[in-house]
Amino acid sequence: MVIIQHILDMHGAEVVISVILHLGTALALVIFFFKEILAMLRNLKVLSLAIITTLITVAIGVSGKKFFESLFESLHLVAFALIVTGIILILTRNFITGHKRNNLNFKDAIILGFTQGLAIIPGISRSGITISTLLFRRVHRDTSFSFAFIIAIPVILGAAVFEAKDIKIISAANWQNLLSGFIFSFVTGILALKILKIFMDKAKLHYFGYYCILVAILTLLFIR
Repeated sequence: MVIIQHILDMHGAEVVISVILHLGTALALVIFFFKEILAMLRNLKVLSLAIITTLITVAIGVSGKKFFESLFESLHLVAFALIVTGIILILTRNFITGHKRNNLNFKDAIILGFTQGLAIIPGISRSGITISTLLFRRVHRDTSFSFAFIIAIPVILGAAVFEAKDIKIISAANWQNLLSGFIFSFVTGILALKILKIFMDKAKLHYFGYYCILVAILTLLFIR
């Protein structure tokens, strides 16, 4: 989003656009993982782990708000962070297969909370780093995929609410565009999840690492 906003020279509407896109993405996650969410709500242990992860992430985001906001000004930093994300994803090829555990523990939740907090840095993929963290922790790829995205829902909704307080008056003419943004973020969110699930099932998550590095190189070469 930072790169595209720079390319389109968007200034002044970043907050409202971000909120709308966040809400569309959150709805996509709720629908895609609806069964898994219901199962989590019935499992007190897993629900507790999700809450622990979320609280750690929120604490990092709130305490470092000004610092993280300052990072969004540098496209070079975004490119560097994309390279870091790419390397992490490429490393998952050595961890995504083999005997894995399906049960998460307290240590998983704590580590995941910190890594998800780091994903506030622009260019660090939240889904990429959280899935990778669980894979590195020897968690099965199906469990890693679902849990990493379910814990994104409260974070995304929280970020939307937190940003919404900075929204000024929205003109009636803009609602059509915002609704379009919401719908497209929802649809592309569903499609992206389906595509990523296919890559996870085929143990090809590391392919996205090459994509991140390619985007980073193009950003450094062509965007000023």
